[in-house]
Amino acid sequence: MKVKPENFMNIAFAALTFAAAITTLFIVSGIFISLFGESLPAINKFGFFKFVFSTSWDPVRETFGAAITLYGTIITTIIALILAVPVSIGIAIFITELCPNILKPAFSTVIELLAAIPSIIYGMWGLFTLAPIMGTYVEPLLQKLFGDIPVIGHLFEGTTQGIDILTTSLILSIMITPFIASIARDTFDLTPKPLRESAYGVGATQWEVIKDVIIPYCKKGVYGSVIIAMGRALGETMAVAFVLGNRHHIATSLFDASATITVTLANEFTEADNGIYLSSLFLLALILFIMNFFVLAIAKFFLTGRDKI
Repeated sequence: MKVKPENFMNIAFAALTFAAAITTLFIVSGIFISLFGESLPAINKFGFFKFVFSTSWDPVRETFGAAITLYGTIITTIIALILAVPVSIGIAIFITELCPNILKPAFSTVIELLAAIPSIIYGMWGLFTLAPIMGTYVEPLLQKLFGDIPVIGHLFEGTTQGIDILTTSLILSIMITPFIASIARDTFDLTPKPLRESAYGVGATQWEVIKDVIIPYCKKGVYGSVIIAMGRALGETMAVAFVLGNRHHIATSLFDASATITVTLANEFTEADNGIYLSSLFLLALILFIMNFFVLAIAKFFLTGRDKI
């Protein structure tokens, strides 16, 4: 039976796209299998969950745990989100609802350019420009304002050097702002025009339309943008390595140096001089891989489920 040329092209195109998709699946699976295989000696020696909750990181005694680096990774990401989300949502609202049409392309381009700046540039800027400003002016002021407040004051204890969790979180917040703002802007643009016009038709103000119509309609897209930005912050390496300090201890103050999984991997991989040390670093990488996988899976759920609210 002779196959028509147009049918052949359809079959070939479907086969090509399927091959591309299945190749991606094989690559991700291969990365996971490789990390798991290299991590097995550390898993067998320490146990996966014991490794996750252990605060020990001593290459000399060959005792390793992920709790400190996990803590640093999570705490810097959470603070970065706290700083970035309100600003990003404000940017998205301004561009879609308040900005004059002639200026929208310019503002959108500037925001998206932030995402194109290499992370090492952020790190160098953070080390040589932002850290001195934070250590000399901002952090002493914060310490003076909040240091005497019970409980909260503990977050502002210590020496103000600018190489710490607060500076790192601020840089991360700047890095993830364009991701949240761009996705939130696109989801706000998806709000049906009749829905907006109906709200204005019954007498709603612009603030009420934004608060009661646009944001509720697009909230899953906004949630998804935040989670995607979280994945970006969790995996950041170079910018964090410049300003966090790579100190293996549980930081109780925003002015303390700490460590993250990515910084530990970047700084210590070349120093791993025995099998269990190297395997422990691979296990850290596996934990980060799993964390990012679930973070992006949750983001995908939110981004594709907006109409089910």
